[in-house]
Amino acid sequence: MRLIQVTASRGWRGHEQKIIYLYEAFRDFGYVEDQWIVCTKDSEVHKIAKAKNMQVIGLDFKSEYDLKFAKSLKRIADENKADLVFIHNSQSHTIAVLSSLFYGLKIPLVLCRTLIKRVDTNFFRKWKYNYKGIKRILCITQPVVDELKYAVKDHSKLRIVGILTDIKKFTKTEKDGLLHKEFNIPSDHKIIGNIAAFTGFKDHYTWIDTVEILAKTDLKATFILVGEGVLEEDIKAYVASKGLEDRVIFAGFRKDIPDILPEFDLFLFTSNNEPAGGVVLESYACRVPVVAANAGGIPELVINNETGFLAEVGNAKDFAEKVMALIRDETLQQKFIKNGYQFLVENHTKEVIAKKMIDELNDVLENHHK
Repeated sequence: MRLIQVTASRGWRGHEQKIIYLYEAFRDFGYVEDQWIVCTKDSEVHKIAKAKNMQVIGLDFKSEYDLKFAKSLKRIADENKADLVFIHNSQSHTIAVLSSLFYGLKIPLVLCRTLIKRVDTNFFRKWKYNYKGIKRILCITQPVVDELKYAVKDHSKLRIVGILTDIKKFTKTEKDGLLHKEFNIPSDHKIIGNIAAFTGFKDHYTWIDTVEILAKTDLKATFILVGEGVLEEDIKAYVASKGLEDRVIFAGFRKDIPDILPEFDLFLFTSNNEPAGGVVLESYACRVPVVAANAGGIPELVINNETGFLAEVGNAKDFAEKVMALIRDETLQQKFIKNGYQFLVENHTKEVIAKKMIDELNDVLENHHK
């Protein structure tokens, strides 16, 4: 297979990391004859792919209706004799459809969908999900499928493939006090943390409400939020309104997650509509026990009372009770750590998910390629 992966994203979050992981897996396991990443010029994907010496083509991107980008995609596919285009975000979905519609891109299109969001909100959006050139839609969890069913007429196109984590990226599993030193945290304090962009569905408000409850107990802990986003200043103000400035640390956007995540004594994840939550799998890889919301695709990753605790969405009291129960029970922590890591190895490594992905792509070629 000669494969093009395309995204118009400029940022760097889970779906962008997935593209890099898949490129590496498809290459390392010999799943493709050749492959290219087509993306926005000077985007994070573009920079990282170049740094890793991947075959990456950066294009100027103005909007999801960028006809120049669409025309270039057709030219790139022709020049490289590509067999299939693997689409990774909504804007590049539109561009690929335009490339097919206006410029004669005839090879099959496969979409990877990672969001829990209705797509039947207008005629064009619904139409592009049912466009004849889209041969399959690969979804990371069942809740993603459930939302798409409102728009996609042919439900047989919808397949669940899961999400992946590169275990080899997370080699540090023992604490060395890095965060305690960096932020001058008392040595006897546990670190309870979260890694998430400051966006609405991450529900940092419930996270802070949980901290407020825990701060009134005898638990010696410091709470760390890693990430950036549009709601960051609002959350900082919320922390200040509760007088928790001395308990909550805003660590900002970090590129050293494999180094800092193992420093957590507990990962607290309050997201209320998470498509999956790859950072939960990263916590498993780092042997960090998890308390997470029973929402979205999280229950597909956290088996309650086996690999972690699930708490009621938006219920800070429930989160706090489960945090206290777990932080005080080392035997339970070790159970979750062992089971979580095993669950990750069996279901969500780069090897496992890349094989599922390539099987779906090959099936599309066998049944649809002309």
